[in-house]
Amino acid sequence: MSAESSTPAPPPKMTASVEDSENGEQELELEQQDLVDEAKIAAVYRKLDRRIIPAFWVLYFLCAAIRSNVGLSLTMNTSTGHSLSQQLSLTPHQISTGLALFYVTYVVFDAPANLLMTRVSPHVWMSRIVLSVGILGACHAALASAWSFYVLRLLLGIFIAGMWPGMCYYLTLFYPPEQTGKRIGQYFTAAQVSAAVVGLVSAGFQKMDGAGGLSGWQWMFLVYGLLATADGIALLWWLPDRPTPPDAPATRRRWFHSPPALTGTDAAIHYADLTRVYHTRPWTLRDLAAVLGDWRLYPLTAMYFGVVGVGIGVQSFGTLIIRAANPSLSSIQLSLLFAPIWLCDLAAILLITPLSDRFNRMRPLFFILPACVQIAGLLIATYADNSWARYAGLLVVGFGLGPTVPTCMSWTNEIFQRRHGEVGVAAATALVSGLGNLGSVTTTYALYTGWPEDSKPGRMMYRMSNWVMMGILGMSVLAACAMWVAVRVVDGVPGTRAAAGGVGVVDGAERRERRRQKRSV
Repeated sequence: MSAESSTPAPPPKMTASVEDSENGEQELELEQQDLVDEAKIAAVYRKLDRRIIPAFWVLYFLCAAIRSNVGLSLTMNTSTGHSLSQQLSLTPHQISTGLALFYVTYVVFDAPANLLMTRVSPHVWMSRIVLSVGILGACHAALASAWSFYVLRLLLGIFIAGMWPGMCYYLTLFYPPEQTGKRIGQYFTAAQVSAAVVGLVSAGFQKMDGAGGLSGWQWMFLVYGLLATADGIALLWWLPDRPTPPDAPATRRRWFHSPPALTGTDAAIHYADLTRVYHTRPWTLRDLAAVLGDWRLYPLTAMYFGVVGVGIGVQSFGTLIIRAANPSLSSIQLSLLFAPIWLCDLAAILLITPLSDRFNRMRPLFFILPACVQIAGLLIATYADNSWARYAGLLVVGFGLGPTVPTCMSWTNEIFQRRHGEVGVAAATALVSGLGNLGSVTTTYALYTGWPEDSKPGRMMYRMSNWVMMGILGMSVLAACAMWVAVRVVDGVPGTRAAAGGVGVVDGAERRERRRQKRSV
């Protein structure tokens, strides 16, 4: 027998075991380093919070006020004949058409606007949205006929498109997706405070009716429009631009330069923890097609459809629903009673969205249970014998509304950034928001004032509209349950997914999330 044949070859498994051992040591070192740096990382994200979240809160407050003021203007100063509908001689059908036209253009332009945001400076794009919404909001004070009402609502839908999904996309440039739920909730409270404050402040605007030759609703649109215009300009110099690697050469814009969000050691810590956002490649049509072909997009859209449809329905027709339960209420009393609905909404956001981030493996539960609470509230608002009990049902609806939209959007961020990277977040959030807002079209055009048989005065007024809203909420609950089961079955256990962002980068945030997910299995 030859020496070659008598000499045993080294076992192949020995090499593999050495490599596994080296990889294990490297992972242990990285894990230990991550644990040491967690306090520093948390401090960096708090610093980003102070720069981004208040700015988002203000811009969303103003844009939400301008978008929803139409609902209040319908019942302002009705005793003197100076409401929007009375002065423009709008029929209930024309009101519903105008409200729905906003969402039609919003749905059409939402995804293109958000994809365009990925190609330009994000902070300039957000400023552009707020500035244009402010100008159009102020123009509402000049409304004189049904056609001008239609035109302005169409234009407002075009120019505000991309704001909500753009804010969600913007967050993923600075935060890990699993940490966006609480932050989305924080600035989403602006919509609830806006609805509450706008309702209260509208009582003051009604006192200004006739001042300077303007009706109360005209003063309301003019003031909010001017404030939003000023805010849009200020955002150019406040919101930070897209983060760049610490060693990248500095670039400066002549007219709208914004100071970087982080510098020095803070920038280096953020780079190590969220490396994926610094090294995303430009997306292509093939990447976009992959997002559109991802089945996960469609249950999320169905989830959003129901909850945002109910939210906009209550926002647009809340005062009319309250009046149907108690016709003796004055327009000022209606405005004051409208506000607590959104304070309940606000309370639920602050209580629940932090929990949805902390227990993000159970995130769908933080959508399903509040949606069921909304259904219960609508049942009370529909069938309670006492008018104040029916009003209490609307408060229950408000509480259930709070966490559903932020939870749906943060789950979208979490799923699509890992699977498709930057274009996944931009496209998925826009499509979920845009297509989901077809629910808003449904509730504003086909229900309440848009459904003549259901809007006849009496005990049965708006009963069928309420049932339709309960039906679309039930669809959202079923979609969430199906999505939860399907993701667990198809995607498998944590740790087997692709690297974060689809770019082969496993950064500090991704390692931290994988450890947490494994511990929770």
